[in-house]
Amino acid sequence: MRKYLSKTDLTVIVITFLLFAVALFTKGLSHDILLEAGVLLISIKIIMMNYRNSVSNQLIINKLDEIKEMMKGQNNDTN
Repeated sequence: MRKYLSKTDLTVIVITFLLFAVALFTKGLSHDILLEAGVLLISIKIIMMNYRNSVSNQLIINKLDEIKEMMKGQNNDTN
């Protein structure tokens, strides 16, 4: 998990949950808690998108490295 989530992401997760918990206890289960829940869900969505982008970027880098190696092999065969 630390491979894809940076310290900043983990910090944002912890702060978001702490603020949500504080809002829950100070405001109680009122209409305003829906706003706080929306903010929490948006933060979670952004972190999930960041994770998915990190995984996707790593796969692209791996494939590009494979292509580079294949091209090096073809260049060595023609020389």
